[in-house]
Amino acid sequence: MTDPRIEKLARVLVDYSLRVQPGQLVVIGGTPLAEPLIRSVFRLVLERGAHPAVQVSLPGLSEVFFRTASDHQLNYVTPDERLGPERADALLRILSESNTRALTGIDPQRQQVFQRARTELRRTYLQRAAEGKLNWCLTLFPTEAYAQDADMSLAEYEEFVFRAGLLDIDDPVSAWQAQGREQQRLIDWLKDKREVHIRAPDTDLRLSIAGRTFISADGRKNFPDGEIFTGPVEHSVTGHIRFSFPSIVNGRRVEDIRLWFEEGRVVKATAARNEPFLHRMLETDEGARYLGEFAFGLNRNITRFTGNILFDEKIGGTIHVAIGAGYPETGSRNQSAVHWDMICDLRESSEVWVDGQLFMKDGQVVV
Repeated sequence: MTDPRIEKLARVLVDYSLRVQPGQLVVIGGTPLAEPLIRSVFRLVLERGAHPAVQVSLPGLSEVFFRTASDHQLNYVTPDERLGPERADALLRILSESNTRALTGIDPQRQQVFQRARTELRRTYLQRAAEGKLNWCLTLFPTEAYAQDADMSLAEYEEFVFRAGLLDIDDPVSAWQAQGREQQRLIDWLKDKREVHIRAPDTDLRLSIAGRTFISADGRKNFPDGEIFTGPVEHSVTGHIRFSFPSIVNGRRVEDIRLWFEEGRVVKATAARNEPFLHRMLETDEGARYLGEFAFGLNRNITRFTGNILFDEKIGGTIHVAIGAGYPETGSRNQSAVHWDMICDLRESSEVWVDGQLFMKDGQVVV
């Protein structure tokens, strides 16, 4: 029997996050470990009169690909990859890895070749989403690998995941709508503001949001969700920032990242672990040295670091930025093959000022 919480999650994803309509093409991606959720979503999509297309990736295939593929194969974008970004009306990606470190031993330069070859595809994906032609959502199915990363048992991690998604209450959609109203209140306050100034231990950063739009992430793009984000003015970022939590990307754990900015560009970068990898990512293309995203984490049900960015960037009382590609709907013009989120914990000894007014203190919104 399917866990009733999985059935509830499937209904929220299909009816609230993706808003599936009759006749739409809905692409569903995951691994075999997510079979219960894939099956529930598949059935619901059919019941809504839409057309599901399932893309299941077997564990270990990515490692085989990056170790074996020629440069020509790394650069080739398959029709399967194009289906979601170019043709789908709705796209659901279900994180469900059996080994989150499978690519740790892969040469980062090969991964960069692969990413650069998909720059145009990513641009199409972001543009169609900004124009309302593509509804997308990223979610997670609890696995032993994610539980281990979070230092939890699988049962504990399942409870954490479902609680973070407000799935432990009778009407999660109403709860997400309430979360959305509070986030919209903050967005309304931030409208027409110009400068953000973050002060925290080892952090003193300024950036412009003039003319940019904040977007409320209330369970429709990521699930779980709970953030508001924008694209900072590209050449405005100045100062330095230390990221409190490790950042895990492409199977590598990079710790104690510190970035220094001048006129928007990263001019210095250090890390206590995997610093060479950080430098290689910054060298992917010119856009990788500029910020494409600035965001406030506002999900108060997520209070601890788990090693998974889907949850960690939503921790209530944090901010995160992403080097690389920005979202066009925010006004961001930054383009890159990279989009790497990094989190700064502001829950102690910190202040965020907006146009000279105190917006957040020690992780608590005060406006």
